[in-house]
Amino acid sequence: MTEKKPLLSVEDALAAILAQARGPVSVEDVALGDAFGRTLARDLAARRTQPPKPLSAMDGYALRAEDANAPLRVVGESSAGAGFAGSCGPGEAVRIFTGAPLPQGADSVLIQEEAAREGDVVTARTVVAAGKNVRLAGIDFREGETILRAGRRLTPADVALAASADHPALPVARKPRIAVLSTGDELVAPGAPRGPDQIVASNAYAVLGLIAACGGEARDLGVAPDRPEAIEAAIRAGLGLGVDVLVTIGGASVGDRDFVRGALAAEGMALDFWKINMKPGKPLIHGHIGATQVLGLPGNPVSAVVCGELFLKPLIRALCGDLVGAAHRLEPAVAGADLRANGPRREFLRATLAWRDDGRLVATPQQDQDSSLNSVLARSQALILRESDAPALARGEKVLVLRLTE
Repeated sequence: MTEKKPLLSVEDALAAILAQARGPVSVEDVALGDAFGRTLARDLAARRTQPPKPLSAMDGYALRAEDANAPLRVVGESSAGAGFAGSCGPGEAVRIFTGAPLPQGADSVLIQEEAAREGDVVTARTVVAAGKNVRLAGIDFREGETILRAGRRLTPADVALAASADHPALPVARKPRIAVLSTGDELVAPGAPRGPDQIVASNAYAVLGLIAACGGEARDLGVAPDRPEAIEAAIRAGLGLGVDVLVTIGGASVGDRDFVRGALAAEGMALDFWKINMKPGKPLIHGHIGATQVLGLPGNPVSAVVCGELFLKPLIRALCGDLVGAAHRLEPAVAGADLRANGPRREFLRATLAWRDDGRLVATPQQDQDSSLNSVLARSQALILRESDAPALARGEKVLVLRLTE
């Protein structure tokens, strides 16, 4: 009797997928306004020093700290964008506002709340130390300094930083192009007429949304019926779009009407693996047709989404050149309910998240973990990781969770 080959682990499956993902796929320049959420393709250096000269951090009076123990004559004013043209000499002060350049000769700022002024004379009500309330030149960054590293997915703060460093456009990874093909005679589009034994197609919308959320550009190929020649034609159409990844949904298992793996093979796919040691999502297909990676997701709604989170999301981030985002980010939490002992496959339980009064994150598994339930998935914010053959776990004990893409 032939010994049954063990199923591929989640880690080995992801490693095999990422081994073929050499990102970024290509580089393009985009305007700052379009850069949020994109992945920086090259290190970014500042084109200027910020601030370019010492500035006041408060409204008040610029002065020499050594003169602050005596009345000072106010000789001018410095405001943001319109600095004082003269200098601040001994016994002198300059009225100054937040963000204004510090006049030549001054080394500190007396805040207005601690100043007493009569006419053109100001007196300090407190001790003023040199450098007080002054932002030195270059405390944010200096010209030529690397301010952002390649592979970073740009946040609003990152884009603002690039703008302040005088970059009107940024080099970013081209969005990976990903085609999504659903299969199944039972599927019809939302709102379309359907037969008594048909259902509304929904899985593709979750996958298309995940692609967009992770930085990809999605191409919906629609639904192919359960006929090998129709699936093959749809696969050819997807490849003709020049996509980086072809995602199929459904038809990946071992049933008599699961034609996807055969259709992919007929179109030249080199199979890397099929079936992995996880639940839900065991019948995952991965391979490549030329330079296009292929990811065959199971047809159950939850299985498709869980596999998308675990494998498609990291693949997209890797194709963008973001290896940090390609890693699974597990967080510690405590179980919000008792967990039964697990079976031989690693399991991912849909769960809700909440914060406990003591600051601990609580992950409560949904009561019904059936892989067909969209309503349960929509109410979940995370997946609880349960290792193969894990023992039962009591409420309040530690677990690891993977947040679902928002």
